[in-house]
Amino acid sequence: MPLPDFLVAGAPKAGTTALHTALANHPSLYLSPVKEPKFFLTDGPPPTKGGPGDARTYREHVWRRADYLDLFRDAPPGALRGESTPFYLYDRDAQRRIHAEIPDAKLIVVLRDPVERAHSNWTHLWSAGLEPLDDVVRACAQEPRRIAAGWAPFWHYVSLGRYGEQLRHLYTLFPRERVHVFRYRDLVDQPAETLDRICDFLGVPTGVISTVPRENVTAHPDATLTHRVLSRSLRAGAALLPGRLGGSLAESLEGRLQQRARPRRPLTWEQRSALLPLFAGDIALLQEVTGEDFGDWLLPRERSGGLVGTRPEGQRQARNGRPRRAEPGTAGTGG
Repeated sequence: MPLPDFLVAGAPKAGTTALHTALANHPSLYLSPVKEPKFFLTDGPPPTKGGPGDARTYREHVWRRADYLDLFRDAPPGALRGESTPFYLYDRDAQRRIHAEIPDAKLIVVLRDPVERAHSNWTHLWSAGLEPLDDVVRACAQEPRRIAAGWAPFWHYVSLGRYGEQLRHLYTLFPRERVHVFRYRDLVDQPAETLDRICDFLGVPTGVISTVPRENVTAHPDATLTHRVLSRSLRAGAALLPGRLGGSLAESLEGRLQQRARPRRPLTWEQRSALLPLFAGDIALLQEVTGEDFGDWLLPRERSGGLVGTRPEGQRQARNGRPRRAEPGTAGTGG
């Protein structure tokens, strides 16, 4: 069975879940039922240890080749096959594995303001009860220690947003005409036009899909005593309890945390000004590598933008690496 024809390769917290769902509605495309299989992140079994909740995430990796190929078994004849693992852009070894296995693959890359991306990433893990620090700036300062301790890439709030370094390496492997780079804000503000450009890049009919669902909306629990107790219980359970038992406890505690959550708090200018220097050099590199202007990412923003807002009733924190489950009348996906 053939490998995929295209990959949504990055970046995390840049609308890849919503994009995956939108592309799955195109009759000429077939997106894997598991949104984030992570196949190319390892040469074999994934690690078993890491930061809070990492072991649970590693168990969701589709790392066996037969299982990965099986994700595309239901692709209609002639449809282009694709999957979305937003860590492929960040992981240089994954880039090399993709090139070795699928040298003619087309890669789709979504770039989001790196400070806003880091804040959204931190909010995701804080909301899930896994992030022990209640401030994004302090959490980012812990990144070198966490990387040295083997915490999984989703904890690399700053490094994941250094797109200049990532694209510079990617372009040593894939010609630019096989890499489609665009901004997250384009997907939010001009979904029809952005989706048409992606379809044109993939070589399938345009004008077929025009909307992007509101996916993966992250709420924000307050830093109360209850949140601290539930979060500590979740982190301890995820680390100590095996397989399904640990997963069931985590889902139960995450549900209780989300019941107490409010809409996501915007990024403050004080936080943004503290984090901007961490990305300034890479933004300059990104402009050099792409030939495009990203200087607006160095400017003040009153609030973080994007597909955020009040979580719809009944919606919980979404997790990647799980099969897509369509709700009645919608095309839902985890992520």
